[in-house]
Amino acid sequence: MKYETDSRKIKPGQIFVAIKGHTVDGHNFINDAVNNGASKIISEKDIECTIPIEVVPSTEDYLKKALAKEYSKEINKLKIIGITGTNGKTTTAYLTYQLLNLLGNDCAYLGTIGYKYKDDNVVLENTTPDILTIYSILLNLVDKGCKTVVMEVSSHALSYERIYGLHIDIAAFTNLTEDHLDYHKTMENYLNEKLKIIDYMNTNSILIVNSDDKASQKFLNKFGKGITIGFSDKDDYFIKDTNIKPDKTSINFKFNNTYYNVNICLTSKFNVYNYITALAIVHSMNYDIEDIIKKSYNLIPPKGRCETYKINKGYAVVDYAHTPDAVEKVITAYNELKKNRVITIVGCGGDRDPLKRPIMGKIATTLSDYTILTNDNPRTEDPKKIMDDIIKGISNNNYEVEFDRHKAIYKGIEMIMPEDILLILGKGHEDYQIIGRTKIHFDDAEEVENWKKEHEKN
Repeated sequence: MKYETDSRKIKPGQIFVAIKGHTVDGHNFINDAVNNGASKIISEKDIECTIPIEVVPSTEDYLKKALAKEYSKEINKLKIIGITGTNGKTTTAYLTYQLLNLLGNDCAYLGTIGYKYKDDNVVLENTTPDILTIYSILLNLVDKGCKTVVMEVSSHALSYERIYGLHIDIAAFTNLTEDHLDYHKTMENYLNEKLKIIDYMNTNSILIVNSDDKASQKFLNKFGKGITIGFSDKDDYFIKDTNIKPDKTSINFKFNNTYYNVNICLTSKFNVYNYITALAIVHSMNYDIEDIIKKSYNLIPPKGRCETYKINKGYAVVDYAHTPDAVEKVITAYNELKKNRVITIVGCGGDRDPLKRPIMGKIATTLSDYTILTNDNPRTEDPKKIMDDIIKGISNNNYEVEFDRHKAIYKGIEMIMPEDILLILGKGHEDYQIIGRTKIHFDDAEEVENWKKEHEKN
């Protein structure tokens, strides 16, 4: 790669592009870049320098255009599948990635749980990384002979043009519910950012949408055509009925007047949507539905997505649900499966959308038999202020507050009675807590496993 934005990573001969970020200004590290061997500096300021410097109005704009000009032709040899939506992106992308590899397609995954290709398994900072990281990863995939990449495309990525220069061959829309309004301000703005994925498609591209979500029509209208999945007999992939159990789901669906039945090792209605979307994507790539079904029982959910543990004569479920809609769907799904109580552990992040906090509190306490409210990445915000916001939406008294997430999880497990289901929501695959500006190791699944080791005999 010819360009670099991190002065610490500069290799001799590379061009250093000084990006002014939200917390760090690359212009402050120009001397470091020079000392590390940069051949040229791209800057928004005219600074005295011992190597050539080019001053531009926007270094971010310069970088995306330079990357697209030099590398997009090579990268677009890949078949790129882009999945957008509030919830379900990770599971849908991960199921698609698994199915394609099981069917012999050399496929990579890029999204919330990292970058995965064969033996490569790399954790990334964002759902859709910065444009330089994306280009670097995709170029590496081309060099390794990869044919297909399925990637999550977040609203922030579309807003900041992190996929500038890429061509989306297949796009899928899962749903649109309230999230990230601290950034987007309104749901209309949020939807409009999501719709930008269509700008990366052409007439040969394929669009797949969940027609049960009303925003899907906006995608169909903008693109002009599309394939639909949902519970209506008007859908291309009509989900006729389902049989959902705690450890598996049976789905009966219709395509082109033919009915099919498939069993998957995932649970809940929202995973029915995720699976059928993944099936539709893979089928659109000319794989036979029967062949897809044969491979589907081998699918596993991504880490932190309805990860289920038998514990203390009941179940503990670790899930990433951190939006009002996702929390509602998860609790509702397990209410339909429960034989006794549903206990929920949940919190809200600091320095993020405060509007969803009372909504989350109301949903959790209304739908759960009991709720433990706890910290979930308070960041630089006062945890008590976050908790006060959550409690504003609560009218029930079936809850308690435990700021220490470790104690909250242990307390939840110890409350479990036979056949209870404990939902530990918000963190999922994340293995950290951010308190102040410090990131400390913390993994909900590890907490469950540690309790089992400490209290349960083999």
